[in-house]
Amino acid sequence: MEDCIYCKIIKGEIPSFKVYEDEKVFAFEDISPISQGHTLVIPKHHAQNLWEIPGEDLTAVHLASKKIIQGIKDALNPTGVACLQLNGRGVNQVVMHYHLHLVPRISGEPEPPVCTWELKEGDMDAIKKTAEKIAAAIK
Repeated sequence: MEDCIYCKIIKGEIPSFKVYEDEKVFAFEDISPISQGHTLVIPKHHAQNLWEIPGEDLTAVHLASKKIIQGIKDALNPTGVACLQLNGRGVNQVVMHYHLHLVPRISGEPEPPVCTWELKEGDMDAIKKTAEKIAAAIK
């Protein structure tokens, strides 16, 4: 896609700090990192989100992320790594090209904001109805 910043990064039109590349995937450091080592893993073929990405590209992204997360572990020794993927502007997807965030937490650093939320028990009847509605809609 012509105006997609990630497509331009893949083509080398915009510089990046590449950490991994294969025939289907490109991975690079986020320039607005949540933490040290925050890496983005993207398919080379443009797809906006999880609704659009072909299965083979999704598989390639996640298989590459397994290699990359091991590299993050070996290089930075994090206490954990959050894997985050957003779909649509309603959940703050800013770049409309599918991407998986790998966000390490290094010992002594604050907990990434994507990893903290209050756990509270939900309404079991409402949860059941929602589950049934989603299950019925799956094709």
